[in-house]
Amino acid sequence: MRKLDAIDKELLRLLQEDAETPMAKLAEAVNLSQTPCWRRVQRLKEDGVIKRQVTLLDPAKLNLGVTVFMTVRTSHHSEAWFRKFHAAVTAIPEVVEFYRMSGDIDYLLRVVVPTIAAYDTVYKRLIRSAELSDVSSSFAMEEIKFTTALPLGYAE
Repeated sequence: MRKLDAIDKELLRLLQEDAETPMAKLAEAVNLSQTPCWRRVQRLKEDGVIKRQVTLLDPAKLNLGVTVFMTVRTSHHSEAWFRKFHAAVTAIPEVVEFYRMSGDIDYLLRVVVPTIAAYDTVYKRLIRSAELSDVSSSFAMEEIKFTTALPLGYAE
């Protein structure tokens, strides 16, 4: 992959803001004609910089107003245990993010549900899936900042 220049970074910024921005508007914003602009976007896709384009939905309008952050600790760290846990977590659609962590917490999950009762169902499904030492839940009271846009100042 070649280095990203200022035009690439600006295209990425614009596409993170709105992936449906017409090519003509993108080209105008970066002072290119449409064909070279299209080629740059294609190269960013081919290089894997642009992984995919998605539609962001409003959770509240879909009756998913409760966000829960679950921290999980386990005393099991075998590959077999992880495969089982990974399969269980990825099969739960309410789990929208899943991370392996450093420090005191082994895993962090972000869960979206309509109610606390719905979360309890997710919790019970999770604890049935694998042997866990501790599961702790924190409920988001207010979303203060949410973005899918990555900071581009570090891009090379």
